[in-house]
Amino acid sequence: MKDFYDQAIQWLTGPQVFSMIRASLLILFGLLIARLISKGVRSLLDTKLDTHGLMLATRVSYYLILGLFLISAMRELGFSLNVLLGAAGILTVAIGFASQTSASNLISGMFLLVERPFRIGDIIKVGTTTGEVLTIDLLSVKLRTFDNLFVRIPNETLIKTEITTLTRFPIRRFDLLMGVAYKEDIEHVKKVLFDVAENNPLCLEEPKPLFIHQGFGDSSVNFQFSIWAKRENFLELKNSIQIEIKKAFDDAGIEIPFPHRTLYTGVQTDPFPVQLSKTETNTEFTQE
Repeated sequence: MKDFYDQAIQWLTGPQVFSMIRASLLILFGLLIARLISKGVRSLLDTKLDTHGLMLATRVSYYLILGLFLISAMRELGFSLNVLLGAAGILTVAIGFASQTSASNLISGMFLLVERPFRIGDIIKVGTTTGEVLTIDLLSVKLRTFDNLFVRIPNETLIKTEITTLTRFPIRRFDLLMGVAYKEDIEHVKKVLFDVAENNPLCLEEPKPLFIHQGFGDSSVNFQFSIWAKRENFLELKNSIQIEIKKAFDDAGIEIPFPHRTLYTGVQTDPFPVQLSKTETNTEFTQE
């Protein structure tokens, strides 16, 4: 037992313990310095970069400073820099084979950070999912949908899928596809639509509303009526303009047709009438 205590005391008073203490202090100090520098970078570039660029600059500065302190801590423990680099290379190859999906997401995330097809706060549509971009990370992008669901989309999926950024430009166009009965005067219909757009405060005067004839349907004359609105007013305009057009059509007596169906019996003439007749037979009995 005495030998065990002697060895423990000898180890605790040895140079390796002080090296571990110094390495731990370097790591703690590195975490503190990295956080302070990243906050300084954020404050310095707050007015010069958007949210996306600011997040990228903050993370790069944080992990760069922390990495330098980690290397210093490893050298304090007696690790050679060449050995560390070689081990890092081998570890990278091993991780790459073990997690090809994560590596693909990481590379895709770097492409997204450089290309910047959308920013934090944008509304994007990926497949059938539409939501607000919360974060853009190296492995995935986090969205919040309009019904308040949290969605994580891997970066590899974003690279391979068509992305629609709904808030990229300050204005948006709403296309209303509809039809009127063949008996209606198209010029009158067009005038009613333009009057409704003019009286709607959310509809922009420039670009002007657009009326496009789409063709002749089975029971209606089809057309497209397009109007523009500010990005933040798009949904409100989409609801209000349709209600106002329906009311204006009702007031003007304009018919919005619905499909009619005529049943055909398969013959060109009326069926022959069928009449049942009863024949009475009188039987005479003759007595001899």
